[in-house]
Amino acid sequence: MAAPKKGRSASAQSKPGRSLALILIAIAALTGGMFASGHTTPRLGIDLAGGTSITLAAKSGQESAINKTNMDTAVDIMNRRVNGLGVSEAEVQTQGDRNIIVNIPRGTNSKQARDQVGTTAKLYFRPVLATEVSGAAASPGATPSASGSPSAQSGSKATSSGSPTPSGSATPSATATSQGRPVTDALKATSSPTPSGSAPASSSAPSASPSPSGGSDATAALQAQYAALDCAAPAVRAKAGVGAKPTEPTVACGQNSQKQWQKYVLGPAEVAGTDVKKAQAVYDTQGAGGWKVTMDFTSAGAKKFASITGKLAQNQSPQNQFAIVLDGEVVSDPYVQQALTGGNAEITGSFDQTEAKDLANVLSYGALPLSFEEQSVTTVTAALGGEQLHAGLIAGAIGLALVVIYLVVYYRGLSMIAIASLLVSAVLTYVIMSLLGPTIGFALNLPAVCGAIVAIGITADSFIVFFERIRDEIREGRSLRPAVERAWPRARRTILVSDFVSFLAAAVLFIVTVGKVQGFAFTLGLTTVLDVVVVFLFTKPLMTILARRKFFASGHTWSGLDPKRLGAKPPLRRTRRPSAPVDPKEA
Repeated sequence: MAAPKKGRSASAQSKPGRSLALILIAIAALTGGMFASGHTTPRLGIDLAGGTSITLAAKSGQESAINKTNMDTAVDIMNRRVNGLGVSEAEVQTQGDRNIIVNIPRGTNSKQARDQVGTTAKLYFRPVLATEVSGAAASPGATPSASGSPSAQSGSKATSSGSPTPSGSATPSATATSQGRPVTDALKATSSPTPSGSAPASSSAPSASPSPSGGSDATAALQAQYAALDCAAPAVRAKAGVGAKPTEPTVACGQNSQKQWQKYVLGPAEVAGTDVKKAQAVYDTQGAGGWKVTMDFTSAGAKKFASITGKLAQNQSPQNQFAIVLDGEVVSDPYVQQALTGGNAEITGSFDQTEAKDLANVLSYGALPLSFEEQSVTTVTAALGGEQLHAGLIAGAIGLALVVIYLVVYYRGLSMIAIASLLVSAVLTYVIMSLLGPTIGFALNLPAVCGAIVAIGITADSFIVFFERIRDEIREGRSLRPAVERAWPRARRTILVSDFVSFLAAAVLFIVTVGKVQGFAFTLGLTTVLDVVVVFLFTKPLMTILARRKFFASGHTWSGLDPKRLGAKPPLRRTRRPSAPVDPKEA
């Protein structure tokens, strides 16, 4: 068998069924994944489902403080606050260099949400009075001692920078991730740090506590809160310590290194986040200690930190620990072995890079003069959102109907290929949007619906380019099968250039805009990519197969490829040259 001519693909002509099978398998797999995940409809944005959208702009006395690291930290803090309200499927994300968009679905107190996300984070250092694993993770049969020496604990180390560590002695240390810390079943709390060598009291409930205003009644209330606190329950965890003043003891929750929820009784705040001048994650190249977090305090903060670490160092575990509390949640609970008086400290141990940077960001954010002001607040009721979605679907249906009518009237039989391609594109778009909701948090808003409507015209334009190239070849006098193969390379170039321009416009729009306009750009870009997939793997192979059928190959009147209606030239025929006349003299 002769090899195919250069520049022509034999597989494209003889085996179009492979491409069709590939795209149908992809559709079946994506559809199966959609039903398996349980997300059978696209996730709707605030403007369609109803809810509140808050746009916040960062402001600061130090312009350099408004950077990507601090904005990302702010997003994380706001996420915690919104989740603390019991909100599901809320979105908090940065937009541009200094804007944060908070989308909260309906069913949430919008005023409370605005108060929560718009305020500066509160960071405090509180002494730990008692702690234990909370919830189902707690082992009821285990009763390890709470008075073990901290030097026996394994965990991260913290030292005061510039303070020499005596040879053979334990380095002043801090368990930033609570690794190896004994779990206390008996709550031991004191009104002040216990002097070294004194034996802490043991009981099944707090026997004493710091002396808050209110005396024994306040102590009893704190004991009851701690006994009832189940940090494994999100609703209970969100309310732990709510309303506690910095000058009063409180209860709180946090996670240890095993990702178990830990509950705490904490004393009054000794150091505020504003007392931290700078915190950063660095890699210890000299001591091979891995990643660590360094802290520099203000002059006032250094005095406070030296005072509290000096008191804590005299105690036994867990009362030699201090908790770093961000918005009521314990993010780290270091233990102390000696007073850190140098105005700076290092928290070291089994951190990886991400953990060290996260803790450093938390510490830094509490000290930065970074706050947010509302730029806009949009509240959409569920009824209004439903009306907008209904109107968008009607607009899409009208646009699709007009395109189909045009295709049927102008292209007749070819319109079946175009309509089938549109259906395949629509199925792929729907399934992928449904999967992107739980995967990347994509929400279909009203501008995104507009993008999908515009995409109908872009997709139909690709079919028209291909069909017109085929009809041009037929006008040149070629039969249908070679016309399809000759038309495809030319149409392919035009389609790719057109779709590239559309995708480039969508990408630029997505990058430079903020808010809901990005939904339009994302949908436009997605449908443009799917247009290329559908044309290459479905429209072209289907056209190749149908070109072999008599209805199309014979140029039926209703096929849309009738040579007479297209004004085709007569078939090209090769004619013989007339022979040269014979000279009579030569004859």
